[in-house]
Amino acid sequence: MPVLTRLGGLLADAALGLPLRAVLRPVPYTVERDVAVPMPDGVTLLGDHYRPAGAGGPQPVVLIRLPYGRAGLLAHAFAAPYARRGFQVFVQSTRGTFGSGGHFRPFTTEHEDGLATLAWVRAQPWCDGRVAMTGGSYFGHTQWAVAPYADPPLVAVSPHITGARITTAFYDHGTPGLENALRWSVAIGRQEAGGLPAPLQPPGLRARVDRALRTLPLQAADTVAAGAPVPFWRDFTGHAGPGDPFWDSTDHDDADLTRFPPANMVTGWWDLFAAAQLSDHARLRAAGVPARITVGPWLHGEPGELREIVRSDVRWLRHHLHGGPAPTGAPVRLFLQQAGTWLESETWPPPGVSPVSHHLRPGGGLTEQAETGDAAPRRFTYDPADPTPTVGGPLLERPGKQGDNTAVEARDDVLVFTGPVLPRDVDVVGHVRARVHVRTDLDHADLFVRLCDVDPGGVSRNVVDGIRRLDPRTVPADDVAVGEDGVLAVHVELFPTAYRFRAGHRLRVQVSGGAFPRFARNLGTGEPFASASTGRPCRFEVFADAAHPSRLELPVLR
Repeated sequence: MPVLTRLGGLLADAALGLPLRAVLRPVPYTVERDVAVPMPDGVTLLGDHYRPAGAGGPQPVVLIRLPYGRAGLLAHAFAAPYARRGFQVFVQSTRGTFGSGGHFRPFTTEHEDGLATLAWVRAQPWCDGRVAMTGGSYFGHTQWAVAPYADPPLVAVSPHITGARITTAFYDHGTPGLENALRWSVAIGRQEAGGLPAPLQPPGLRARVDRALRTLPLQAADTVAAGAPVPFWRDFTGHAGPGDPFWDSTDHDDADLTRFPPANMVTGWWDLFAAAQLSDHARLRAAGVPARITVGPWLHGEPGELREIVRSDVRWLRHHLHGGPAPTGAPVRLFLQQAGTWLESETWPPPGVSPVSHHLRPGGGLTEQAETGDAAPRRFTYDPADPTPTVGGPLLERPGKQGDNTAVEARDDVLVFTGPVLPRDVDVVGHVRARVHVRTDLDHADLFVRLCDVDPGGVSRNVVDGIRRLDPRTVPADDVAVGEDGVLAVHVELFPTAYRFRAGHRLRVQVSGGAFPRFARNLGTGEPFASASTGRPCRFEVFADAAHPSRLELPVLR
């Protein structure tokens, strides 16, 4: 191995926290670049083939399909570490990216292209028929597009930081996730244009994206931010209505799991896919699929998350492809935030969790006891011309995670409900839910609920949140009931978590009409999302009396 290549491998493995034996004493391998793979429609996709040098006869293959390129950082992080450890790897650029033919329409062609690629790989003389897939984010999605349908089945998969229902990353209970969608659109729209890598992008680009987030109508925001139309952005804005069939072929949460292979998954509590990933794990286990999941304190694509992905994959692939020892420990491994410890469990949610309700009180309190009498509702007005801002949360780009919510909570369009000082630590582990009774003067509105941790100094930091789009086309529904007085009882699914509220802290719940720019403004008019250009203020009444017991339900680990 050339000195520079070995040095690059040493640096890459050190950054990923991998044992360096494979760099100092690597398995020699060869790389064949730009291998052509024909698709049934005549398009040719290109891939790189990593093969152990001197390999005699066919061997199992690790298949990776991704849209972000096959060289540079991607090769060092997601192909070479496996090749140095004796795995045969085939890395393919998805349709329309980095030399592969056709046009890149994210998520729409990965099922057909993935199955065709799998069949091609299995037909090669260097493949013994056993194929595993791995990768995170988009190349986790490419695994979901193949794994339920492969016949014969894949040997194993590792669909990290992704979800079977990929659209949950961009539409949260009907509300478009504006910031994540636009920033990703800009990234994929510029990725083959050259220039500086993402961490060193010129400050003017971020300013253009920030300006584009406020653009109306939103259909053209991609040209403001990226300088040219981006197909995914046009799909995202043009198919944002409830139940749009455009996305039917991209989501795989209803797939038959009969042939699904053993699965290893990694995500983070601040990763936008955490809720979907935990749901997928539970469905796989219910279907009898051997599945493991690790949830750490990470944001999407953070170095710690990437290190865990590669480390766990090396063990996982070695076991399933090379007969190495099986992974040890429980199938569910969770980082308990603010406690600095890991929990292990056989299931998600873990056993020993009990729901505890905290009721919103008319005077701004938050107690385990509900209001017993009548009380006037609390009111606020959401104005899309001055939208309620968001702080932190699960974002594709930093800053995310927790932030100081003090300024947001001082606004007159945010209601705050605060509990008493906690006498002891409270560990919240599982799904957090809210039931809020609300009446709005417009049929189109968003209800945003956020749980915060208030420290002894009075600083309020976000923990989890959720949003629900109220739309006459989808109300009433299973999660929205309409009372005779016109008050809606709205179920809001907040993000799952494992979090310790320390003794001396207080719980706080925010209720508002949005969280911009993480979520798109609800303009209140019902106009199509892509072309809407005007907005109307919406007045909210939030009820917390005996007849309308608004509450937050926390899964408390006893």
